[in-house]
Amino acid sequence: MVTILTKENSIANHYLVELRDINIQQDRMRFRRNLERLGEITAYEISKTLPFVPTTVETPLGMASHNVLEQQPILATIIRAGLPFHQGLLNVFDRADSAFIAAYRHTKKSGEIEIHKKYSNTPNLDDRIVIIADPMLATGQSLVLCCKELLADYNIKELHIAVVIASEEGLQHVRAFLPEAHLWIGAVDNEMTSKAYIVPGLGDAGDLAYGNREEG
Repeated sequence: MVTILTKENSIANHYLVELRDINIQQDRMRFRRNLERLGEITAYEISKTLPFVPTTVETPLGMASHNVLEQQPILATIIRAGLPFHQGLLNVFDRADSAFIAAYRHTKKSGEIEIHKKYSNTPNLDDRIVIIADPMLATGQSLVLCCKELLADYNIKELHIAVVIASEEGLQHVRAFLPEAHLWIGAVDNEMTSKAYIVPGLGDAGDLAYGNREEG
C-alpha cells in the first residue's frame, strides 16, 4: 500500500515547499526542523493504522475511557540524512525504541551505483511493528537492502516505510521487492539524474541538514 501525504491539502504541503526552496534551504536549522515536522505528520498518519486497546484513566473528577496504542512501534532510520525525520517520528511515538542503520551509495566511474551497508544497531524486532525512515527514496536500492536484511534477521510483524520525496523509479523498485511494506510518502517526482539525484527533488538532504561531506 502507498499513501501520498500531499495528495490532499494540509500543512505538510507547506513544509515540503520550504524543504525544496533553494533560498529557505540556506537556513540549515529550518531545513532540519521541516524534516522533523514532516516526521511528526507522518507518524500521526501512521498511528491511525496501528492497533489500539481500550483503557481507563482516573482524572481528578472521575474515570475516563479511551483507546491507546497496544504497543509502541520500533523506529528505524538510515543515518545521517534520516536523523531529523526520525526525530519527528520519535516526537510522536515518544516511548518507542530506535534502530539505526549506516548505509551509503557509491557511484563508480562507469556510472554504476554500488550500495554499501556498514553496520546496524537495533533492538529485538521480532513480532514488532517497524517504521523505517529515510527522507529521499531515489533508486530504492539502499532502502531495499537494509529492509531485506532486517526481514531476514527478524520476524517483523508489520513494516512501514516513511519517505519525504521518492522518485517514481525508486517507488516501483521498493514495491517490487518489498510488497509487504506500507509506504508513506510526502511526494513522488518523475525524474532522476545520472548520479541518482531526484529531480526536482530538493538536493542532498544530508548535506543540507549537516553540511557537505568529504567524498570517498
